[in-house]
Amino acid sequence: MDILIILTILIVIFALAFDFINGFHDTANAIATSVSTKALKPRHAIIMAAIMNFIGAMTFTGVAKSITKDIADPFTLQNGSVVILAALIAGITWNLLTWYYGIPSSSSHALIGSIAGAVIASAGFGALNYSGFIKIIQALLISPILAFVVGYIVYTIIKFMFKDNNLAKTNKQFRRVQILTAALQSYTHGTNDAQKAMGIITMALIAANLHTTDDIPFWVQFSCALAMGLGTSVGGWKIIKTVGGKIMKIRPVNGVSADLTGAAIIFGATFIHLPVSTTHVISSSILGVGSAHRVKGVNWGTAKRMLVTWVITLPISGTLAALVYFVLNAFL
Repeated sequence: MDILIILTILIVIFALAFDFINGFHDTANAIATSVSTKALKPRHAIIMAAIMNFIGAMTFTGVAKSITKDIADPFTLQNGSVVILAALIAGITWNLLTWYYGIPSSSSHALIGSIAGAVIASAGFGALNYSGFIKIIQALLISPILAFVVGYIVYTIIKFMFKDNNLAKTNKQFRRVQILTAALQSYTHGTNDAQKAMGIITMALIAANLHTTDDIPFWVQFSCALAMGLGTSVGGWKIIKTVGGKIMKIRPVNGVSADLTGAAIIFGATFIHLPVSTTHVISSSILGVGSAHRVKGVNWGTAKRMLVTWVITLPISGTLAALVYFVLNAFL
């Protein structure tokens, strides 16, 4: 069998593995608040998140197209198949490391950093599509800041609206609402995160001359949606504990505010075809809500640890992908 076909098959397998890992790595982000407030039992929350992630992934393909063409041109990329395989191996490695230590790092940062690192290792900095790449980086940087600000505003408005209500009764009502907001957040997660693997597979198909446009084949969309859904069904308990309890003590009214904020920011990014980090957005929305509730109630130590991970993910994953590329290229 031609080496290019073998590489393409390996890329499809690794991309689906990335989506599966992304599912259980990022499940926590979508359901952590609803589990921590006991709005949903963990098993029910995970089943709901798996279904909603699958539906979300089957709804849009704009982000996938951005991944396919905005970081580097797949039609002219030197050693494209080796580049993409190296990026996937590096991204998966970083995701598993951060999952093992319970750190809510960004799968998006890991994947995009890995693609950029492998592209640079293959063909130099000139091979990057700078306009598209900078646009993606800007979205990754601005979205968590926006989530923090919007989360602060949303919770401030809700707190003002219900200031005269009985606290216990209000939280009981919001616990029911939280089931809907958790479902919405899971849906928006699927609309953005699952598309990244779709873009990678399509990029590989173009590099192997098996596909001629940046349109996402249906089988690619379906298989990535299924992998994301199955990964979500496994759950990421270590990260659920960090996002759901170690940032702040979350009550139902806080959870609803954070869920609505996260869903709005993620879906807005999906609508304009930009990949964002669901981890960054959701964690930042919780930080914004926590700051509006009581600044001293936020565990800023956990927030600092998460921030450090966010900052180092791009350069580390990029460097790792470059090293993997050199090793693979030496053999292939």
